[in-house]
Amino acid sequence: MPWTKNDYPASMKNLDPAVRDKAIEIANALVTEEHYEDGKAIPIAIDKAKEFVENHKND
Repeated sequence: MPWTKNDYPASMKNLDPAVRDKAIEIANALVTEEHYEDGKAIPIAIDKAKEFVENHKND
């Protein structure tokens, strides 16, 4: 089942909301489209989401 803004991994609990929302989006894509295991998708998604938000904070 995909993660949502109200139901996401505990490791995303303390993230900034913008980062968490993007991490959820990325993690869902990694799991459903790329067939990653949850345990591998989550840390990748968090790292990529932090990069994305940092690079787009002035948009």
